[in-house]
Amino acid sequence: MSSLSSLPICQVVHLGLVEYRRAWDEQVALALAVRDGRQPHTLLLLEHPHVYTRGRLSKPEHLTLTQAELAERGVSVVDTDRGGQVTYHGPGQLVGYPVIDLRNWGGPLKYIRTLEQVIIQTLAGLGVVAGQVVGLTGVWVGEAKVAAIGVKISRGVAYHGFSLNVSTDLSYYDHIVPCGITDRDVTSLEELLSRPVEMELVRNGLAYHFGRQMGFRMKEVAVTEVAWGQ
Repeated sequence: MSSLSSLPICQVVHLGLVEYRRAWDEQVALALAVRDGRQPHTLLLLEHPHVYTRGRLSKPEHLTLTQAELAERGVSVVDTDRGGQVTYHGPGQLVGYPVIDLRNWGGPLKYIRTLEQVIIQTLAGLGVVAGQVVGLTGVWVGEAKVAAIGVKISRGVAYHGFSLNVSTDLSYYDHIVPCGITDRDVTSLEELLSRPVEMELVRNGLAYHFGRQMGFRMKEVAVTEVAWGQ
């Protein structure tokens, strides 16, 4: 078993509330730097303003609001280059964007299953029993989805990632077919636990279990310490 000091470093950056397109641009720039060895593996943890994002497999009918209705609710729509279909991001949802060089780590399926385990172990620490569903990506509690996963791997480096509903306003899911799944519900940690959940506690748990599952030594850094694309 490797000692902690011998493990590859993964820096953890807390970004706060960030507009989706800006976060996407920062991931793309960071992916180039990680690929070229100018930045270490990086886990970005953040929240987004209200937005529906559509992956490469999205169908138009899976978002039911008109442009006028979207504007009235203050929700933007972004077509992305990640896998998967339509999903929702918003305040109270913890989003994780690992920008990770997978060239010497493992393939896409291993990576996605590992992200699921990171979330499952994090939830276990909070007293929630979650699991995987054969044939479906994400993390589930019973029949309800609590976390979604959608990644992009370009020239060996992964970005995009996962979203975990902590105190999310679940009514925003009423206007989409989340990830193309019509027969299952969406839930949140606060709904499952029937009490408020501290976001910082969830962030810390995720960073810890990400390091354990991926085999990294996690190191928190300030936003100003990250050379985005430099």
